[in-house]
Amino acid sequence: MAGIRSVNGRLSGINPAVSCCRMRQVQSLLCGGGATTPDGVLCSLGIDSRYNGGCTELAKYLFYGLYERNPLNLDHVLEEFPEEMLDDVILLIKAECVHLYCNPLNYSYLLPYVSHWRNLHLYCMTEAEYEDEEAAEEFKISSFVRMVQDCYRIGVPFSSQGHIQKFDMFMVEKWPLIQAFALEGIGGGSFFTIKYKLIDISEKLWQVYTRLDPVSLDSLLAEDLINFEKQWSGFFSSMDLESHLSILELSEAQAGELFRSYYSHGLISSNITDKSKSQQPFVMFGKHSSSEDLENDSFNFPSESHQVRNTGPQGSTATHMVLQCVAPKGPLACSRTYFFGTTHSPYLGNQTKEPKKIEVLLLSQIYSAAVQAVLSGIKCYSCTSSATKAKDVAETTFLVALDLMNLSQYRSFLRSKCEFSIQAVNKEGRIIPLTDKQSRYVLKTASMTVHDIPDLQSNRGDLGSVVFSESFLESSINIQQKDGTVSSDSCYTILTTTVPRYACWPMEADVKQSEQAQHLTKKEEGTCLGTALTVADAAYAFSSSQLSTPEEGKIIFFSEGILFIHSQYGSITLSKDHINTIKFYDPDSSAVASLFVEYDSSFLPHLPFPLHSSDQCLVFALQPRSKSHRAFYSKVLSVWQSSESGLTLQLLDQDRLSWTQKNMHARLQKLHNSQEPPVAKRRGSLKTSYSQLPEQDMFLQHFALSSISQEPILYDHLGVLFPSAELKNPVAGQGDKVVITIVTGLTGSHKERLCDFLVQLNKERGRWVVYEPGTDSFSAPHLQQYLSSFLESQRGRGGKPRLLVLSPGYTDVLDVVQAVLFHPDPVIQACFSIGAVTACVDPSASCLEHRFAFPKLLEQCSQGIVSTVVFTGLTAEQKHPLMQHVQQLVRSANPTAAFILAERGAVTRNEDVNLILSETSFHEPQMLRARYVLYPGWCKGRFFSGSGSLVLTQQRVAFNRPLERPLFVTRCKALKSSLKSSPFRGNVYNVKGKVKFSDSEQVMEVSYNTASGRMSVVSDQSADAPPGPRETSASCFLVFDGVGLTEDGLKDWIRLCTKQRQTKKLKKTKNSLSPHEIKIIHMTRHLDPLPSGYFYNGYQYVDIFGEKRTFHPNMEEFEKEYVAEANKEIELFNRQLELLGQPDLFGP
Repeated sequence: MAGIRSVNGRLSGINPAVSCCRMRQVQSLLCGGGATTPDGVLCSLGIDSRYNGGCTELAKYLFYGLYERNPLNLDHVLEEFPEEMLDDVILLIKAECVHLYCNPLNYSYLLPYVSHWRNLHLYCMTEAEYEDEEAAEEFKISSFVRMVQDCYRIGVPFSSQGHIQKFDMFMVEKWPLIQAFALEGIGGGSFFTIKYKLIDISEKLWQVYTRLDPVSLDSLLAEDLINFEKQWSGFFSSMDLESHLSILELSEAQAGELFRSYYSHGLISSNITDKSKSQQPFVMFGKHSSSEDLENDSFNFPSESHQVRNTGPQGSTATHMVLQCVAPKGPLACSRTYFFGTTHSPYLGNQTKEPKKIEVLLLSQIYSAAVQAVLSGIKCYSCTSSATKAKDVAETTFLVALDLMNLSQYRSFLRSKCEFSIQAVNKEGRIIPLTDKQSRYVLKTASMTVHDIPDLQSNRGDLGSVVFSESFLESSINIQQKDGTVSSDSCYTILTTTVPRYACWPMEADVKQSEQAQHLTKKEEGTCLGTALTVADAAYAFSSSQLSTPEEGKIIFFSEGILFIHSQYGSITLSKDHINTIKFYDPDSSAVASLFVEYDSSFLPHLPFPLHSSDQCLVFALQPRSKSHRAFYSKVLSVWQSSESGLTLQLLDQDRLSWTQKNMHARLQKLHNSQEPPVAKRRGSLKTSYSQLPEQDMFLQHFALSSISQEPILYDHLGVLFPSAELKNPVAGQGDKVVITIVTGLTGSHKERLCDFLVQLNKERGRWVVYEPGTDSFSAPHLQQYLSSFLESQRGRGGKPRLLVLSPGYTDVLDVVQAVLFHPDPVIQACFSIGAVTACVDPSASCLEHRFAFPKLLEQCSQGIVSTVVFTGLTAEQKHPLMQHVQQLVRSANPTAAFILAERGAVTRNEDVNLILSETSFHEPQMLRARYVLYPGWCKGRFFSGSGSLVLTQQRVAFNRPLERPLFVTRCKALKSSLKSSPFRGNVYNVKGKVKFSDSEQVMEVSYNTASGRMSVVSDQSADAPPGPRETSASCFLVFDGVGLTEDGLKDWIRLCTKQRQTKKLKKTKNSLSPHEIKIIHMTRHLDPLPSGYFYNGYQYVDIFGEKRTFHPNMEEFEKEYVAEANKEIELFNRQLELLGQPDLFGP
């Protein structure tokens, strides 16, 4: 199960399947549509949300173990940096993507949780950038603004389950983060609650939280169940302190004190305000357990007057007690019926009849029938999910069990007095209807009460009631058979199974009988068991009965039998008169040795009722290296093997054990392994915790799949998914199938060069065909159509072809895989098999800014899909911060992938080539399991990959004229300095295509990656390219990847890479003259003759009236003459330009 461990100094061991499943559960709340469905869910931690409880609760759900109140595993985290640094998180969850703001300090702790989320948009500065506190705060605010910019309705988890508050959007407006939104310049510029509609989604999230998954189940088992079992251990410890005399004075209040305090104190700390129905603890004795008493009991007011001595029929001593323990803050509950007095009398060899213990035996038998009924009801419900059918099966089982125990006379009386029910209980202990869809993923309690049992033997009225209940969890997966039909496979686990189903405390008469049996050890001969061969030593007794649990006691071997002494049952004597066969199984010196004793039915009156079993077999377990184990070999074995003993002893090996015997031995072995040395006291603690039960391993494997999704599992994959199951189907070989190797990577990751290397290096492996789509947008129908035509073209050719599929740049690799595996034509589908998937990553071309990766980078490295990641950049700089960051990110997203260093895709090592070209790695068990739990529905092509908030588009621009090489190189290198921050509109990240340069007639293939600054200019090799849908157009073209690109803008960019075309000049007019031109006219003509009445004083022109002017009085005439002369030159230029006929770069 998922636990927290430290890897690379950071928390890891996170269960990626659960992280993804929990995120999908939250995202499912955003898919309903309508006015009440938010566009996103906002979660802000720490001071930014004024420590809002609802946000903290959501963080605890998504980042399980990281934000607990007392995180035991995080002591070292808080030592590294203050708690407010860990709380510096903003999360905005949208239907198809997730926005996460964090800081460089808590980034490594969050990464294992978030790296598997689909379409993650990460806002995180580098360590160097974060050192500027003012810049860091501005970055946080601007990141928040960008997160919500596409939203209108925003959901807020305002309240936590333990502290419900009335939703008030003005309280949200007081959050420091929300107030910062209104800041001018870096904020949104207006009040948050005015711009966005806030919706409280707390209650919807609570329904999500109650769903059990492997992590919450692990927490339930490791914490809640252990605490629950401790209450029962405490109960048994207190009961074992009572002697057979003092137990008569025990009251219901005293016996149930531990259960009451556990429940009531837990309720105080839980802050649960929900008043819906819940279960309550109780302890009742004897007749005081009638249906009326059970209905009206209140755990707050226990009875001191009801004691063991006075609660039997007609005021006699009680023979049984009914009790129930309930977890106050969880779904666990179970009830039992225990007994005062034993049901058997030890066999002492004499035939004098002991007084029969009719009442204890009768109630034990009815209780046993109830136990069988509940267990059969649980089994039926897990298969059918029908409470009605389970009720019918349970009641039928109960009545049949009565008949088998010769209690037919009680059948008619108890038919109407047995009540069976199954209740779903959420994580807060509240009962929810079984019709609620959420009930499928919560614990359930199955119970049967047989109330007001009549005393038909002595006719003393009613004996009281017996009760039995268990908390269980079912798991169901859908399996698609080979013929296409879908069937269901179910299993279940009972979490409270370690609470003993049967217990009894000996009364005075029982103690005397037990002491008489123990006197046999002091007699040297003449006993019913023969002569004592060993002294008392620890051993376990166990049977296959549903009431039996391994019981620790003392065993003494006799020459003709066995004496077993138990603190509750007293003495059990097994004489040769009752023994049919003894089978001894001792696998090795470090394992438990099991002694299987098959007895005659005449022994049943002398055997405690919970040890009665249908196979009439009792097993005693001898601990390795114990006195009893050594003594058995040295003193007992030879005696029993002799014919004089009258015993039949067989030494067995494992192959001769029955399935039941193997199961009992395995459970005893696991019990021994969990207790070193064995606990001397019978009930100091429950002997076995849930996690130590051998039968639980299969359920946990089953539940790990069923809790994620109900999408079907292919029948052929069951053997891999459940390796411990009897059904083991090896993965089929490839046979004559065409093996497809998929190579994926962002544009600029050198995946094309890797493909070329592989083809050149491995021509001897067969014929290679490369599929390379002409655009960076993926089309599943196009690929599937290509596969169909590929098969058609390969018919009749010799040799087995290999197909290399290059996925487009910003494509989710899972979309490519699903398109290949689920071709619409089943015949064609069966002809292909994926061998391996490899991702190419250039760290220098992986991030847009800060730590925000290009769309689909992590998806192209998906765990369970990609087996090899090839790093094609910065390979010589392993310590480069960008290299370390990207490797950490990819390793978190795919912990099992092999890492290969190959600068610009040049893979040369044979072992690396073999990894990439593997024909089986895609089908390895760990890969298959990862696909089922991470991508539910993948095996039917139904997993929806979604899209991120940032979409890179591709524009193709064709042209006919050659470019100027220096200008093109300069313009490309200038792209990096022109990159803009979010929302990144107008940014160009990749340029590639085929062009001609003015200095050569040859067509050149060019590519430029803006992020890395790498440029490639090589001769066009398309004539030698392998067949495939490559670009075949002879015209020059460039393909641009970027955000918000326009064709006109890109054409203008390309024009600047050529010699600028001269355009026609416009004719001049008087009004179009520039100040500079007017100044030139003035300087040229200022000394021209003046009209009469003017004179020039060297600076200005003065008329007869003394008025002065700057320009010549005939300036207008001069301008007309200048315009006329200039227009003659323009007309001549335009005529010459027309005669040249220079075509446009983008003209026809």
